[in-house]
Amino acid sequence: MRTKQDRLRVLQTVLSSEEGEGQLQDLEISASAVATADPPPKPAQPGPAAVPPPKPAAPAGTPSSTPAARPPASDPIAAPASVVRPEISRPSGPAASVPRLRAGRPSLPTGPRRAVSQPGAARGRLTSLDAFRGFIMMMLAAGGFGILRFSRLPEDAPVWAAADRAVWQQLGFHFDHPAWISVFDGWRVAFWDLIQPAFMFMVGVAMPFSYARRHSQGHGWFAMSVHAMMRALVLVLLGVFLSSLGKPSTNWVFPNVLCQIGLGYFFAWLLLNRPLAVQLSALVLLLGGYWAWFRFTPPAADYDYKAVSADVEKGEVFTGAWAGWSKNANAAYRVDDWLLRQLRSHEVPVAAESPEPAVGAAVGAAVGADAVAGDVADAVADEAAVDVVGGISWRKAFFSNPEPYVPNGGGYTTLNFVPSIATTLLGILCGQWLLSSTLSGWEKLLRLLLLGGICLGLGLLAHATICPAVKRIWTPSWALVSGGYVIGMLAVFYILFDLLPLRLLAFPLVVVGSNSILIYLLGQTLNGWVREQLIRVHLSGFIEQAFGPRAFDEQWYGLLVMPTTVFAIYWLLLLWLYRQKLFIRI
Repeated sequence: MRTKQDRLRVLQTVLSSEEGEGQLQDLEISASAVATADPPPKPAQPGPAAVPPPKPAAPAGTPSSTPAARPPASDPIAAPASVVRPEISRPSGPAASVPRLRAGRPSLPTGPRRAVSQPGAARGRLTSLDAFRGFIMMMLAAGGFGILRFSRLPEDAPVWAAADRAVWQQLGFHFDHPAWISVFDGWRVAFWDLIQPAFMFMVGVAMPFSYARRHSQGHGWFAMSVHAMMRALVLVLLGVFLSSLGKPSTNWVFPNVLCQIGLGYFFAWLLLNRPLAVQLSALVLLLGGYWAWFRFTPPAADYDYKAVSADVEKGEVFTGAWAGWSKNANAAYRVDDWLLRQLRSHEVPVAAESPEPAVGAAVGAAVGADAVAGDVADAVADEAAVDVVGGISWRKAFFSNPEPYVPNGGGYTTLNFVPSIATTLLGILCGQWLLSSTLSGWEKLLRLLLLGGICLGLGLLAHATICPAVKRIWTPSWALVSGGYVIGMLAVFYILFDLLPLRLLAFPLVVVGSNSILIYLLGQTLNGWVREQLIRVHLSGFIEQAFGPRAFDEQWYGLLVMPTTVFAIYWLLLLWLYRQKLFIRI
């Protein structure tokens, strides 16, 4: 079979011969003769110009007809890339009597070519991650939907005539933080203890996706490093702001989850996309070093636990090898005891600080009250002079909280962020797998389940042998136990919403997860106003008409109805923002 290039060569030969002039009178090239099933020709090599066919000679006395306008080259039908059309020039001389060839349009597809996805194309959001984040934020913003308070209603409350109090009490256990030890019956944990680990784990899962998006936008490593540091700073300041609500001045404490994420964020980011051996080594060094620090710096034998609100009966005080993990008697607490005092106004010693008031009075009488007051005033003046830089007292400007330092009632410490970096790093590992284009969905799931099982097993083993699992001070065993649980939770969401065709069911959670920082701030700042000013004033009548006059009765189901209504209002706001494609990012 002849190719189109062969036929064009024959045409050129015929056109250039005088014998072929008479044969071309009725010659016409049809579309079917040009567009055959042959493969497209290679680009024509430069050579001698072809002799073009002349315009047919018009009879005497007849005006020459104007040729039809040629379709523009941008027309995908008139000028397909697979058809080569030689340029035709008008000859002069004897060849002028040769008629011009009329080429018909080739029969080619009229639709656009199907786009082929290229490697590195932008991937969509991970539905399971948005849904998981939305689930955790929903629980935080709704305050656990009031389940804990409802379960603690007295036994004679009328609601227990309709509800099973024992079931609600078992459920309520999971919506409160245990006093100190976080693992029960060898493996069980309270769901509420997993809220913060899940939050910090999801930060790590999202990191590879954020990095890939910024890298595709042309951001370099330095620009992304600056962005990571700024994000960390903003998170810390937001956490301090929330901790200062209702305080007379800025309250520089850092147990808030936003502070904890911010303090460890940049260090975790530095481990992103490192070799697996480097990431696992960092994980071991973090947890192993933190364990050794606590293990070999126990409190003194005569340590006063009552002075720091540590209760032996509640299991907050350990003895023996575990003494270093007692409440407000551990290495991290001693750092806070020094650091957080520096972030406040100078405290003037008074006699009342002595265990026995008479002792303070006796000391004052012995050395002279004026001498004591003078020494204190001189010390404060000397330190204040050091704090003045450029005529501005920086301590007075930023660290003027007059309230005396008091140990954290729950035993939380600033340095909890150090072992929690390990939790974020586990999230980074999972995020890198979920972003991978070389693993199938089921292979990713298998890796999640395997890593979760390993972390849970190692954590429970450590809890039973060398280190108690305590969420409040984020012990290494707790980092592993909680890591295993939250990886398992992500695996469940991944099965449901990324592997199974149930993505539509995730939509209510995705709406929340897409604006997670906003819903968290709303829950921390506006819950009281929404409850008292919006719902009770404007919506209580409607809700009571719909659910009965006792809808808000706290001896009935009111403790469940109110927080649910508050969250419903937040969700409607988030839905509107989602439809407007408005998302708050840091």
